[in-house]
Amino acid sequence: MPIRPPPRYVVRTEDEPQARRRRRLYVALAWLLSLIVVGVGVYFATDRGPLASPDRAAKQQLQAQNATLKQKVATLTRSLQVSQVAAQSLQKTLAGRQEKINGLRSDLAFYSHLIGGGAQHHGLRVQNVHLSRVGESRAWNFTVTLTHNVRRGRKVTGRVSVAVEGILDGKLKRLSWNELVGKAQGDGVAFDFRYFQQVRGTLMLPAGFTPNRLRIQANPAHGKSVVSNVDWSAALKPVEENEAQQ
Repeated sequence: MPIRPPPRYVVRTEDEPQARRRRRLYVALAWLLSLIVVGVGVYFATDRGPLASPDRAAKQQLQAQNATLKQKVATLTRSLQVSQVAAQSLQKTLAGRQEKINGLRSDLAFYSHLIGGGAQHHGLRVQNVHLSRVGESRAWNFTVTLTHNVRRGRKVTGRVSVAVEGILDGKLKRLSWNELVGKAQGDGVAFDFRYFQQVRGTLMLPAGFTPNRLRIQANPAHGKSVVSNVDWSAALKPVEENEAQQ
């Protein structure tokens, strides 16, 4: 019987559990390798990687500087607003004090004349004139303040009349007392005082008349008449600013 040579290839059956463990190991290694590849890609794709774009870094720096500047602008804006409020408050305070000072100066001049202060002794005087319009009409209320030097120590009586100079129909025109108030008012508004008195009345301007100046005439019962002129615009101002000129 002839001897058969051994076979060149031998088929061995592999243990099934061991094969499954090997396949699981291969899958785990493949999954771990994929994680490593993804992580490396993300690292190099972001600004933290060594290949970060210089333009992107410059952009981030500019954004940081912009945020800082915005914060500084907001702070300066708030400071400016606080300064403006403080300045407005200071201006109001100064305006109020200036108004008080003007009033005190007016009172000082008024009482100085009453007690005969200074070298001049005026006697009867038209201290100031004030106008106020009656609604939207052509009527105006006037107040004439008369003073008399106290040192003279006697009462003064008489009448005050008002005339208005201006332009009517393109020509200069002076409206007399009777043209302004009517003949029923007589020769003027009566006054009777020792130290000072405010004389009041109402005048009516004709249509188309543009007033420029008031002419006030005080006629005492004894003594010379006193004539004072006041610009119409000055008579519209507060009393302390429109002292009459004799």
